[in-house]
Amino acid sequence: MDRLKAKDLNTIKESTIKAHDAENIIRLMICGGTGCHATGSIAVKEALIEEIALKGLAEKIKVVETGCNGFCAKGPLMVVQPEGIFYQKLSVKDIPVLVEEQFIKGNTVNKLLYKDPVSKKVIPLQKDIPFFAHQTPRALKNKGIIDPEVIDDYIARDGYIGLSKALFEMTPEDIIEQVKISGLRGRGGAGFPTGLKWEFARKSPGDLKYVLCNADEGDPGAFMDRSILEADPHAVLEGMIIAARAIDAHQGYIYVRTEYPLAVRRLGIAIRQAKEYGLIGQDILASGFHFDVDIYQGAGAFVCGEETALMRSIEGKRGMPRPRPPFPAHKGLWEKPTILNNVETLANIAQIILMGGAWYAGVGTETSKGTKVFAVSGDVNNIGLVEVAMGTPLRTMLYDIGGGIPNRKKIKAVQLGGPSGGCIPEQHLDTPVDYEAIAQVGAIMGSGGVIVMDENTCMVDMARFFMEFIQDESCGKCTPCREGTRRLLEILKNICDGRGKPEDLDTLLELSGIIKNTALCGLGQTGPNPVLSTLRYFRHEYDTHIHEKKCPAKRCVELLSFEVDPAICTQCGLCFKSCPVGAITWKKKEAARIDKDKCIKCLTCFEKCAFGSIF
Repeated sequence: MDRLKAKDLNTIKESTIKAHDAENIIRLMICGGTGCHATGSIAVKEALIEEIALKGLAEKIKVVETGCNGFCAKGPLMVVQPEGIFYQKLSVKDIPVLVEEQFIKGNTVNKLLYKDPVSKKVIPLQKDIPFFAHQTPRALKNKGIIDPEVIDDYIARDGYIGLSKALFEMTPEDIIEQVKISGLRGRGGAGFPTGLKWEFARKSPGDLKYVLCNADEGDPGAFMDRSILEADPHAVLEGMIIAARAIDAHQGYIYVRTEYPLAVRRLGIAIRQAKEYGLIGQDILASGFHFDVDIYQGAGAFVCGEETALMRSIEGKRGMPRPRPPFPAHKGLWEKPTILNNVETLANIAQIILMGGAWYAGVGTETSKGTKVFAVSGDVNNIGLVEVAMGTPLRTMLYDIGGGIPNRKKIKAVQLGGPSGGCIPEQHLDTPVDYEAIAQVGAIMGSGGVIVMDENTCMVDMARFFMEFIQDESCGKCTPCREGTRRLLEILKNICDGRGKPEDLDTLLELSGIIKNTALCGLGQTGPNPVLSTLRYFRHEYDTHIHEKKCPAKRCVELLSFEVDPAICTQCGLCFKSCPVGAITWKKKEAARIDKDKCIKCLTCFEKCAFGSIF
């Protein structure tokens, strides 16, 4: 099609909205993120299309595959628009009844609607479900609402209007000033003021500058960036173009891990569509400004999430950090001035420009403005993608939105900030989501991964797990990270295996301090955080492992042995049937017995026994 001019954006917006209204049809918004794909949403979508056609309703109902809806625990899910009826955990066998009842007879199918776990009340509308009602969507404003592969859907939601304003109504200095007023801080983990970073790059001399998007999301339990790219790729592209205008750059790269095939595919579609419309490339919107974007697929090295390592990777070199200064705003990609922001940061930019920095700063705290996206996973009922205003207490996020802990168990801790973040214990759950407040309790905001741990979690073993990840992902360039994390891991393994010594705790503290103060990059500097935070709040668990050779949570298998109490055993045989190695003998009307020589300490029998007879 012909390249767009600024006035054409409003024409597309209005015509798309009118077309949707004029069609007067029902739109079935099927979650099409990676999570829902994994639980069968593609088959559900195909079954819906087939059933709708079979019932002669194809002219009245349109099936739309969106990106991630956010409520991952309830997928595959679907929202019936315009009413906003929320259906969850759909399967192919549900579709004939759903189509018949909902779209022919006009009745909702109650068994497929959301039921509040506390009140047991059925809640039909998405907006009334607590998971959604307590959120403040900004970076996620389009999730589950648009087809991410149709650019007109994005434009209908004010897409690229912010870019038009930045090109025709603002100078580069005006753009940077609004970003500074917004108080937006980097959402990738460090929390550096975005406007200040852009200002440094703007003032750096040089004819060639670069804008980079960091989509190399490697934290265990993190899926924020992936979900944004799958649900709203144009928001990230628009943010990059505005950033390029601000610093006078003409080339950008999106560094995304190759393990995100759906995100890569939708990004590629979005870039092609934007180029066809003249929103990327030469003479954007007839403004005289030009900017191109390429996708660079990383191989999955965790260290390449660090900005200088990422840049070396794009240059074709081994992804290893370099000392700073000079900082990338002065010497970055190919030694040229470069700004790098993560996906979530860039997804906020267009709205800040369109609505104004003061609008964005209208929510949040004094030092942490706006909203933050979190990926909540682990021992929590409502696993999913959550966006809350800065300052929201962690307890609100985990209970009002997250739905609390499964099986009526108690929460023990929350790992915040990824593997190099910190464990926040239950007594600090009223801590607000704020960069400084989170740091005071021994964690970091990080990119937004939240892993919830219940009362059965061993905190020593959890520290070992995260340290194993950090040690494995160390690039090996600097001695403190390469050797220090290896030694921390050895000590933690010894403690978990019953070989710990009292002096190990002093060694852990001393080593952690050295690594934090001497490691080259952020990965090494924050690497000891899981050790330090668990020692700070759960030292008694370390002491029990070392002095009593016991694991209070019954998770460190080398410290466990299993017995069946015949006085309690109900002789049901469930443990016998579930044992994977035949270590349990059982006959009807007899108590089970465990052969310790065969037992591999997998905990299966302990978890399966509903009567507490295995100890």
